[in-house]
Amino acid sequence: MKRDEVIFGTRAVIETINSGREIEKVFVQKDISNDQVKELFHLSRSLRIPTLKVPKEKLNRITRKNHQGVIAFTSAINYASLDNVLSSVFEKGKEPFILILDRITDVRNFGAIARTAECAGADAILIPTKESAQINSDAVKTSAGALNHIAVCRTENLKSELHFLKESGLNIVGCTEKASESIYGSELNGPIGLVMGSEENGISTEILKACHSLIAIPQLGKISSLNVSVAAGISMFEVVRQRSLQK
Repeated sequence: MKRDEVIFGTRAVIETINSGREIEKVFVQKDISNDQVKELFHLSRSLRIPTLKVPKEKLNRITRKNHQGVIAFTSAINYASLDNVLSSVFEKGKEPFILILDRITDVRNFGAIARTAECAGADAILIPTKESAQINSDAVKTSAGALNHIAVCRTENLKSELHFLKESGLNIVGCTEKASESIYGSELNGPIGLVMGSEENGISTEILKACHSLIAIPQLGKISSLNVSVAAGISMFEVVRQRSLQK
């Protein structure tokens, strides 16, 4: 059985959740309401499983079988607690390096970024529960298996988690072409949370405001922006380079 499979049918989804399987997200037909669906919503809220109301047509595109208005996607990984990750890193006497992805929706980009993050020694990847790539077998494959070795944490409120990271002593740095300061003239050593933005429009305004500082990768060509996985790789290994100079 593939770990990232589709489960359909209200009772089947409820029982899958109760079995302890990691659930990526749940789709519920928006015009359906009955006792089992209410039970499902209560269960998913208590476990913070992203559950979205969608049109019947969307469900039918996923499967033509009798889905009863409910479809769930199991995850290819087990999510980690950001609090536990930080505690573990500090206990080891290390300075945390957290990669924060604001609305990266392309599965292959996410997998490539995860691969680089693991190679760069990042302690975790933090993502929002909504507007984020589905972590499925394609993501794991693109990551060359790195997603089996790096912690992935997800949150319903990315801004709130950035505040938590700040309180924990991390310097939150956003990588954006809107910044005037070059990545090569910035201090990226010490405890750090590195923020990368979406493929479409970069880091959201709300998250930009939550950063301590903003940096940009100098570009000399005519193309206006780098692919986010490339930009993430450049940024992460600048962190690695600066940290190596401290040793």
